[in-house]
Amino acid sequence: MRYDTPGYGFFALSDSPKRRLPFLMTAVALVLCGAFLYLKIDPAAALTAFPDFIRFFVRNFLPPDFQKIGTYLPLLRDTVLFAVTGTYLSAVLSFVFGLLLSEQTNRLAWVRAVVRVIVSFLRNVPVLAWAALLVYIFGIGNMVGLIALVFATLGFLSRSYAESVSEIAGAKLEALRACGASYPQILFHGLIPEFVPAWINWTLFSFEINIRASAILGMVGAGGIGIMIQTKIRLFQYREALSLIILLAGMVLITEFLTNNIRKQIR
Repeated sequence: MRYDTPGYGFFALSDSPKRRLPFLMTAVALVLCGAFLYLKIDPAAALTAFPDFIRFFVRNFLPPDFQKIGTYLPLLRDTVLFAVTGTYLSAVLSFVFGLLLSEQTNRLAWVRAVVRVIVSFLRNVPVLAWAALLVYIFGIGNMVGLIALVFATLGFLSRSYAESVSEIAGAKLEALRACGASYPQILFHGLIPEFVPAWINWTLFSFEINIRASAILGMVGAGGIGIMIQTKIRLFQYREALSLIILLAGMVLITEFLTNNIRKQIR
């Protein structure tokens, strides 16, 4: 009798999605329970504390206080400008890094390796870690938030651009190479026109992320509306803090709506 034929033995068990599902669910449950035990987390305590959180929120945060909304609007403007400037600078630098990362546009393996190490380092350090480090170096200020955004966005966009460039290059640009076109001619007449839609999509997606990140950066003293939210909470002015959070959420939703419409138009 053959145990590697359908219907027999471990092979049949592992090849059947319906039979694998209970084992996968059991494995996930065991890993989750092990993580809770190791971290000493009591789910029951969290569930019993949730009603207290709701009561505290309703009693202290509601209703939101919008009386000083005029003084908050400049902070929203600063947050948006942080995201715009950080995304713009990162998009320009990331395009250069993306060309250096792609095998289709950079034949020097050692240059690709050096750039890959730099980009991987920038991409794997969270934006809050950059902000906290830069605050200790340069002090509290808007420049700290901008540099942190540029560093964090540079790593993300460089890899995204490099993958898009690699998808575009190759067969589509082979005709230009066969005609004897120089590297600048291939770049400006072949690659960039094809790359523009992907460039806009990735840049707009990064802009959405940076809008949220700009608000979070204020929590560590890097400017924007986040620092005001942190200040209001520390001063126990919860209703004003909630109004700031509502304004921030509205700004994020408007940004997503606008960027999604732009992406739909360029597809």
